Amino acid sequence: MKANTLEEAVALTKKFTSRPSNEELLKLYGLYKQATEGDNETERPGGFDFKAAAKYNAWLNLKGLSKEEAANQYLELVNKLAANHI
Repeated sequence: MKANTLEEAVALTKKFTSRPSNEELLKLYGLYKQATEGDNETERPGGFDFKAAAKYNAWLNLKGLSKEEAANQYLELVNKLAANHI
């Protein structure tokens, strides 16, 4: 099973039968947000919301990466993870 488009990759992640690591999930999140929205221009979450801060940083770390390249990296990662999680 292999995804060829961003939409197929998103659908494929919903078929995972086991959960990727937190690091892998953050990478998926950051790449998806970069691919669909571009650079992170949102405000940094405050307080003790560590999950939101981790997601914010995962996306922020991809600043400057084109939407197309982010989408390609997302596809590669989903297809790699699918081998272990489906």
